[in-house]
Amino acid sequence: MRTTIDLDDDLVREAMDLLGARTKRAAIQRSLEELVRRKRRERLRGKLGKLDLDLTLSNLDRMRQDES
Repeated sequence: MRTTIDLDDDLVREAMDLLGARTKRAAIQRSLEELVRRKRRERLRGKLGKLDLDLTLSNLDRMRQDES
């Protein structure tokens, strides 16, 4: 998707340096991928925190043995 946006040059340069990106496009692409990955992980953590898992070490060991 082609989009024209006005970005802070210093911020883009810093992102390029930190990411080792050679182009603005690469820096923005990698930054967006990282942002999406982090937000998905946060959402998953939030959902996992709401589950009532009654797992003990012995239950996990038993489950592993059943898989074998």
